[in-house]
Amino acid sequence: MKNLRKLFFLGIVLAIGFSAKAQKEEKESKFDKSRLFFGGNLGLSFGDQTFINISPQVGYQFSQYLAAGGGINFISSSFTFRDFNGNKVYKDTYSYAGLNIFARVFPLPFLFAQVQPEYNYSWGKTKFFNGQQEIKLDGAFVPVFLVGAGAAIPAGRGRMIAMMQYDLIGNVRSPYGRNIFFSFGYNF
Repeated sequence: MKNLRKLFFLGIVLAIGFSAKAQKEEKESKFDKSRLFFGGNLGLSFGDQTFINISPQVGYQFSQYLAAGGGINFISSSFTFRDFNGNKVYKDTYSYAGLNIFARVFPLPFLFAQVQPEYNYSWGKTKFFNGQQEIKLDGAFVPVFLVGAGAAIPAGRGRMIAMMQYDLIGNVRSPYGRNIFFSFGYNF
């Protein structure tokens, strides 16, 4: 757990460091509202594996090479397990609410690398379909450290964001699992 905290705080320090460096580069200019961007992720998947992600974010484009910001996370997921005959056996449901910060480095105007530490509160339950009593999971704080790369594709008044990400911490209760995943969003 000590290493997880260190990794989480390292991400925060990196994001703040990127922001400070960008502010030094742009020290002559003042806050420019036109450099603000809003967006985030909206993810929906239904069926035996349901996933709902509503994560709005706000950011600031410090320079052509650096953007940073933060947001809130609301995630709900459930997994229904079936026997060999297709009958429901049990269903795990998890909910998350938390905060995130992110920093993006743009080596090219449309390609970026991103770090995003998050701190989410998780709760959940297991429901059995054979009459067995439901089991509630204790609430727990779940640190997440997402790293990834993506593309910011101009679309209308904003940019479509397509990313490939991975949670370095890999906590057993991470909402993102232990595999590389893809996310899509929009910034305007």
